[in-house]
Amino acid sequence: MKRGRLPLTALRSFEVAGRLENFTLAAQELFISQAAVSRQIRELEALLGEALFERRHRSVHLTASGARLLAILTLSFDRIDECLEEIRGRPATAAVTISAEPSFAACWLVPRLPEFRERHPEIDVTIDSDPRLVEFRSGQAEIAIRHSAVATAWPRTESEHLADVRMVPVAAPPLLKAGPAIDCPEDMLRHTLLHEETRDVWFRWFQTAGTAMPETARGPVYADSGLVMQAVLRGQGIALMDDIFAEEEIRAGRLLRLFDLAIPLGAYWLVARSFERLTPAALLFVRWIRSRIEG
Repeated sequence: MKRGRLPLTALRSFEVAGRLENFTLAAQELFISQAAVSRQIRELEALLGEALFERRHRSVHLTASGARLLAILTLSFDRIDECLEEIRGRPATAAVTISAEPSFAACWLVPRLPEFRERHPEIDVTIDSDPRLVEFRSGQAEIAIRHSAVATAWPRTESEHLADVRMVPVAAPPLLKAGPAIDCPEDMLRHTLLHEETRDVWFRWFQTAGTAMPETARGPVYADSGLVMQAVLRGQGIALMDDIFAEEEIRAGRLLRLFDLAIPLGAYWLVARSFERLTPAALLFVRWIRSRIEG
């Protein structure tokens, strides 16, 4: 097909719809109607004589041909965008935006960020605390920190293992002084247990410890580890915390690790569109966080 006849508008609509696998969200990103997105994609399919989506009830999924075309389009549009940004010129001040899981941002990154700023005061850091996967489009985060229990890679990105998640029981010293003594795992059941999202992790921990956790041992459920951390520091109960989140509080004496037993719960990953193509500021951040986690 000659370049002068390329259906650029339809290709743009297809790229967004394919990347999101959702016509409604594509319409929102493009600031057009869903009907317009659907019409442009159907016209593109008619031009190619090939279906690009499998249309199901309330969902669409890329066909093999659609996935092949999407990979080329996304890379091409990203390269065009990067070139335009270079022509416009980069800001004089070095800057990097990090998309991080809210729990990781609150419990690990924010407390240690002054260390990075002290080393690199010339770099402005923006933390975007959002559990959603970032698409690494222009103006968005350059690096993401994501947690997953099973996933190790995400489409159109590169990922690097950052840290394993190991859940350990912790409590604030005032709680232990005021409440029943804890000499064995069963003793924790006489205290309030704090939960993140579900009560399943505590059930797993007690099962691994060889103790049955009764249904009556319920306790409050919080949306993320940041809220659990605030509750346990205030002596509101005993929590299972990621050991990399709790290490600084334990070292400072604000929390006590009750038992050595830890259970795995996935891992944290560094994610980027391409680690080789990171800006100098982003590369310095990646080097710092690698060394800080390992150290």
